[in-house]
Amino acid sequence: MAMSDVQTGTVTTKVPARLDRLPWSRWHWMIIIGLGTVWILDGLEVTIIGNLSAQLAKEGSGLEITQTQVAGTAGALYVAGACLGALFFGWLTDKFGRKKLFLITMVVYLIATAMTALSFSAWWFFLFRFLTGFGIGGEYAAINSAIDELIPSRHRGRIDIIINGSYWLGAAGGALLTVPLLNNFAVNIGWRIAFGLGVVLGLAILLVRRHVPESPRWLFIHGRDEEAEKLVDEVEERVEREKGVQLEEPSQSMTIHQRKSIGFGQIAHTMVARYPKRTILGFSLFVGQAFLYNAITFGYAQILSTFFKIDTNTGYFFAVIAVGNFLGPLLLGPLFDSVGRIPMISGTYIGSGVLLLGTAWLFNQGVLTAVTLTACWCVVLFFASAGASAAYLTVSEIFPMETRAMAIAFFYAIGTFVGGVAGPLVFSNLVESGKPGDTALAFSIGASLMIAAGLVEMFLGVKAERRGLEDIAEPLSAAPAQS
Repeated sequence: MAMSDVQTGTVTTKVPARLDRLPWSRWHWMIIIGLGTVWILDGLEVTIIGNLSAQLAKEGSGLEITQTQVAGTAGALYVAGACLGALFFGWLTDKFGRKKLFLITMVVYLIATAMTALSFSAWWFFLFRFLTGFGIGGEYAAINSAIDELIPSRHRGRIDIIINGSYWLGAAGGALLTVPLLNNFAVNIGWRIAFGLGVVLGLAILLVRRHVPESPRWLFIHGRDEEAEKLVDEVEERVEREKGVQLEEPSQSMTIHQRKSIGFGQIAHTMVARYPKRTILGFSLFVGQAFLYNAITFGYAQILSTFFKIDTNTGYFFAVIAVGNFLGPLLLGPLFDSVGRIPMISGTYIGSGVLLLGTAWLFNQGVLTAVTLTACWCVVLFFASAGASAAYLTVSEIFPMETRAMAIAFFYAIGTFVGGVAGPLVFSNLVESGKPGDTALAFSIGASLMIAAGLVEMFLGVKAERRGLEDIAEPLSAAPAQS
């Protein structure tokens, strides 16, 4: 159906209510497996590069590169690529649809990761780390918007948080993979195999993802209401057959002025003029978690190498941290739907910040070993991981449908740029000094930003638990319902 840039008509639909009242089914599991697994890839990428930093810097690795360049420069370029990719692909996701973009961004990731494995010089390695990040950043916008629009509102909080937390399954896998790859292969081979494994996993995800549908919410706003209705009809039939139930017709409907796309001007106006408090909230949550995570994730192997002389078995330590990170969202996730968003988000942010300040003090006193530091981090990140996952949930549900992907991209890009580009660069230099006080200072900066973000959530947070997306933020295209 051809569509112009102007409004294409007005339609009254029950699609959002029909999707929200669906019981949990195999169809929902397909969405989670096809879309949610991308965070495992991101975790794999970031962790592999962190744990390979010492190995890549060794003579004979095939690259003339220092450990600081790997943890600092390459890490910062990956994050910069992710920021730009989120903005670029986020805009395209709102314009051309969720499905088209979550297929394209995965292909970008696959090509860039394969090229990283074939690196022959530092500049090539830097270039394709940037492009890998570009693809992953685009994934965040396309995937989070699609998941939120396809998952029933009563499950949305826990599912979104657990999926975002699955990053740490990839991190654990990446950490454990690097141990045999570093110890059993030549110095110029092991790291190439590590990146090659990312390509294999990405191809498997791409095959599953082909069966995930376009968001019906996106379809009916963009003039494809018949397609949206047909898609929801098919899903309902599948669920009714599986569950052996007859679904009741919901009473709620909404009327939409259909349109093809929304310009940057209206997106900016929506966020700054219509929802200024929500914009401050999103920015605060993202800066806090981005600085903490990007700084420490890229630098943890460097801490072990610099202070505890551990450089080939860092993967074991990081895998323990990664497990703590995944257990946080897994065990605390349901509470974000039952206890509520505001108490859980503020609690996890402030709690992890206070615990991290304690860890910084102990580290500065010189009383921690590699094992006890890892144990402290595991506890800190149990709470921080649930909070950080909730940051993605928050910005994906508190802005109107038409700007959802762009809102996710905007906060991810700004927060990650502030915390993620500055973080690794500052952190690697602080650790390189070899002074415990410098590393404790980096810990304290991350902790302070987490506590500040938790306080912002207490005052500006949105009670979004168990509410439909259209109830939390009315679509810009919405018209008064016809009686």
